[in-house]
Amino acid sequence: MIWLDTVIQGILLGGLYALFAAGLSLVFGIMRLVNLAHGDLIVLAAYLILIIVTALGLSPFTAALVAAPIMFAAGWTLQRVVLNHVLGDDILPPLLVTFGLSIVLQNALLETASADSRRLSVGGLETASLALGPVNVGVLPLLTFASAVAVIFALSHIIRHTRLGRAFRATSDDPAAAELMGVRPRRVFAAATALAMVVVTVAALYLGARANFDPAIGPARLIYAFEAVIIGGLGSLWGTLLGGVIIGVAQTVGGALNPEWQILAGHLAFLVVLLLRPRGLLPRAVD
Repeated sequence: MIWLDTVIQGILLGGLYALFAAGLSLVFGIMRLVNLAHGDLIVLAAYLILIIVTALGLSPFTAALVAAPIMFAAGWTLQRVVLNHVLGDDILPPLLVTFGLSIVLQNALLETASADSRRLSVGGLETASLALGPVNVGVLPLLTFASAVAVIFALSHIIRHTRLGRAFRATSDDPAAAELMGVRPRRVFAAATALAMVVVTVAALYLGARANFDPAIGPARLIYAFEAVIIGGLGSLWGTLLGGVIIGVAQTVGGALNPEWQILAGHLAFLVVLLLRPRGLLPRAVD
């Protein structure tokens, strides 16, 4: 029974990692861009939600709805003003620019918000639980996992069944040919990054509700997101969910064996999958 509970908790934790990774997977699948500032953008969104909660007295969930369009606009601006100018055949310039952005965000947050840990209070949800047969599970982890599934389903629907999604697929396959058909790749890339920032806002909400955050934790969130994307298969949204679950289960099982092994177990799971399936478990260009 203990191991069943451990596995279930790992699966639910995987939902949080999938939220971290979904925006990264979307951007890579469309423009082959690895955003090294992705984790810091999640932290930035968490602080934005905290500011809105403090200033307006809203619940974190309502504040996230207010923060989402702000992050959407920030993502659009970031892509149009900065990232579009460094995209090309050479992958090094985007890596360097996003690495620099990561450093800037960390230091800006450190200067404005201090190094103190913060948290988003969600009231009774923090301790509420449900009995699922012989196992009790937290309501907040369940809500996190359900949100991850909903986000990935929504992104998959957009990509498969909307005009914007057709533009995403066409631009991902051949930007030059898409441009000949009237699609403007730079605008498509901006829309993809803006949409990814909305997903980042959802991830930030659950990050702040489930754990403390501070300006320095962004790189660690990036590592979890990157590992989930690689395990699932680059650009595969549902693979990203699977990758997050694998990391989550590995961490909870490792932590049950020895608390010192929790983080290490997740990294070892990543290495094992990478050795056995270098292209990931569900490799696809985009879902």
